[in-house]
Amino acid sequence: MTSATPTVATAENATAEVTVPEGRAVEETSVQLPTIDEPENLAPEDARQLSKTLFDRLNVLEEGTHEYQYVRNTLIEINLTLVRYSARRFRSRGDDMEDIVQVGTIGLIKAIDRFDLSREVEFTTFAIPYVVGEIKRFFRDTTWDVRVPRRLQEMRMDLARANDKLTAKLGRSPRVSELAEHLGVTEEEVVEGQVAANGYNSSSLDATVNDEEGEASLADVLGERDGAMDLVEDFHALKPLLAQLSDRDRKILEMRFGDEMTQAQIGEHLGLSQMHVSRLLSRSLSALREGMLAGG
Repeated sequence: MTSATPTVATAENATAEVTVPEGRAVEETSVQLPTIDEPENLAPEDARQLSKTLFDRLNVLEEGTHEYQYVRNTLIEINLTLVRYSARRFRSRGDDMEDIVQVGTIGLIKAIDRFDLSREVEFTTFAIPYVVGEIKRFFRDTTWDVRVPRRLQEMRMDLARANDKLTAKLGRSPRVSELAEHLGVTEEEVVEGQVAANGYNSSSLDATVNDEEGEASLADVLGERDGAMDLVEDFHALKPLLAQLSDRDRKILEMRFGDEMTQAQIGEHLGLSQMHVSRLLSRSLSALREGMLAGG
C-alpha cells in the first residue's frame, strides 16, 4: 500500500520536532504540529507511526490548551479507520452504519484520553476493545424493542453464549436445568431471561410472510383473540369453591346453568318450590361470588 504523504501545518507555541511518516522530519521551529489533508487515506503503518509521535507530544502538553486540543483532534482523525473497521462487525444488525461509527468514535476518544505510553502497548490493541465495547453498549441499551431491566439484557447475552457452548458440547439444545448449572443461577432466572429475550426483536403486523396460499401479511395469518380463554383462570379459581358447596346446591347449579332448566323445572325435579329453589340459587351464587372476589 502506498503511504499517504501528510501535509505539515503549524500551530502557535509548539516547539518540539515532529517526525512524520516516510521518515520526513520537520525542522525545529516555534511552530511544528502536523496535520493531514486526508486522514482517511493515511496508510495504517503511517497512522501508527504518527500516533506514537502525537502521543509523545500530547504527554508534555497542558490539557485544555490550543496545542493539546489540536494534537488530540488529530489523533482522533487519523484513527477513525479503527472505528470503521470495528463497526463493520455490526453491519448485519440493520442499524445505520453512520450511527454505529459515531458511537464507536466515543470509544476511540475514551481510549485516547486513557492511553498510557509507558505501558508499551500498541494503541490499536488498546483502542479496539474500547470502540467495540462502546458499540455493544449502544446495542444493549437502545436496540431492545421492549425495554427490560439491565440484568435481563445481560442474562440474554449470557444465555446465548451458554446455549452455543452447551449445544456444541452436548450435540443438542441444552435444558433449562443445564443452562442454570452452567451459569450458576436458578432455573427460574434462566426462564425469566428466556422470556425477556422475546422483547429484543418485534415484527411489524404488515411484514410479509409465506403461507400455503402464497404471500400474506403477518396480521392476516395471526389467530384471533379467543374471549373464552379469559374464562380459564376463572374456572380454575371456581373449582375449589364449588367443592365447598353441598351436593344439593351443586346439583341445582348444574341443572340451572348446565342443563339450562328453569327454576320451576328444578323444583319439580327435586320436590321443592320455585321460591325455595330461587333462595338456594341466590345463596350459592353469593358464596361463590364472595369467594372469587376474596381470591382476586
